Amino acid sequence: MTTALIVIDVQNDFCPGGALAVPGGDEIIDGINGLMADASAVILTQDWHPAGHSSFASSHEGRAPYELTDMPYGPQVLWPDHCIQGSPGAGFHTRLDVDRADMIIRKGYNPAIDSYSALFENDHVTPTGLEGYLRTRGISELLMVGLALDFCVNFSAVDAAKQGFRVTVREDLCRAIDLDGSLDAARSGMRDAGVTLI
Repeated sequence: MTTALIVIDVQNDFCPGGALAVPGGDEIIDGINGLMADASAVILTQDWHPAGHSSFASSHEGRAPYELTDMPYGPQVLWPDHCIQGSPGAGFHTRLDVDRADMIIRKGYNPAIDSYSALFENDHVTPTGLEGYLRTRGISELLMVGLALDFCVNFSAVDAAKQGFRVTVREDLCRAIDLDGSLDAARSGMRDAGVTLI
């Protein structure tokens, strides 16, 4: 069985000092680098928002970061401006071994819709192209790590399981935001979808 390592959003803005820092986000990097040599394929995802993205609180007058709003595709957390295309914050953390990547998937570049998952935008319909790449490579098993466990890792893992991949998430190589119970909900949702948490 061929296994791909999917490294989710290990970017400067999600690490300490970044615009949307996940606590301890940089603590997982050495462990992730250590997994790369044994993977059949290494795929990195990169949040890649245009300035003024609709998921930014600053794009909604009178709204604050971390408030919830309704978008045409469903509920949406409003985030601080982060991972703006070409900005230092959107770059991968300097310690991440990006040279090992077979593919980089950029997501969230459509200004009208957010994209947590490595496989689909938040409408759960528009694909990123990752599934097709994995299928053509003959990859059926995925190991997921990265940031943040309760958002982009969670959505990616659930979507991949729904598409028939065998998915394992290494919780020790993820960190979470844990916004209003989002971590417990994510763990429950991943298990219900058939994702293995280790």
